[in-house]
Amino acid sequence: MPLDPQFRVVLDTLAGAGATPLVRGDAAQTRAHYRSLALARRGPGFVPEEVASVSDTRADGSGAADGVPVRVYEAGPADGPVVLYLHGGGWVVGDVDTHDPVCRRVANALRATVVSVDYRLAPEHPFPAGLDDAEAALRWAADRYPGRALGVAGDSAGASLAAGLALRVRDGGAGAGGPVLAAQLLFYPATDPALASRSIAENGEGYFLTESDMRWFYAQYVPDGDAAAPELDLAHADLAGVAPAVVVTAEFDPLRDEGAAFAERLRAAGVPVRYLPGPGLIHGFAAFLGAVDAADATVGEALAMFAAALSATMEA
Repeated sequence: MPLDPQFRVVLDTLAGAGATPLVRGDAAQTRAHYRSLALARRGPGFVPEEVASVSDTRADGSGAADGVPVRVYEAGPADGPVVLYLHGGGWVVGDVDTHDPVCRRVANALRATVVSVDYRLAPEHPFPAGLDDAEAALRWAADRYPGRALGVAGDSAGASLAAGLALRVRDGGAGAGGPVLAAQLLFYPATDPALASRSIAENGEGYFLTESDMRWFYAQYVPDGDAAAPELDLAHADLAGVAPAVVVTAEFDPLRDEGAAFAERLRAAGVPVRYLPGPGLIHGFAAFLGAVDAADATVGEALAMFAAALSATMEA
């Protein structure tokens, strides 16, 4: 289908304001630019979606030095699911503030506790630092909320981290005394460091995230160019036995085809998977909740699928 008309306005507005391309000089400049865009999307009258409570703390005792900074959203009963959320931003930009609206939506939609992780960023902290922080925070959450369904979710680079974390949990889960994931939710994940899919060429310009952006992000995250680790090269990882997944892509996204292929590889490996293609949408659409109707609808559908996956695992 054609590009969603509300996103056509968004893209034209960004271009007219000189807000694209996303990458600006070095990491610090790009972070500042991304943060300004994320906050500007909320508009002058923005009111955060209300949840029962929000608190900033550290995942102390997680094994990481001084703990990992996290923001905890409470929006459900004491026995509700717990979801670790990993923000997007090419492993270089983004933080718990830029992704505050989507974490509030996840918490309310699932009636869950959401733990948003402020993991270390590249290039100062290249792979696997962010993934190590995610694992430490997950272990902390599992200890803090025992007996509750445990899920992991993320968008873009955060979805890549979530999928990599699912591999680690599989290899060091219940049998090794570690946490067990009930389900994973992946919004437009980055799964192929080679950037070899057709949609990279088809959608690599003009839809906010560009092929050039992705190549720059990978260069910061994996500066030595060695992307062979399975938690990074998810396109070739053994996926058997990982947690049930919901995979969501966007039609006008450079990462569309690698996300779709990842869903197919999960299915072929025997993993329960639901795939949502996101017709008419662009990369990063979950950041436009309340601004683009199709983004709200697709995120809502994805969260309903994720809730069902979390529930099914607990009932099994």
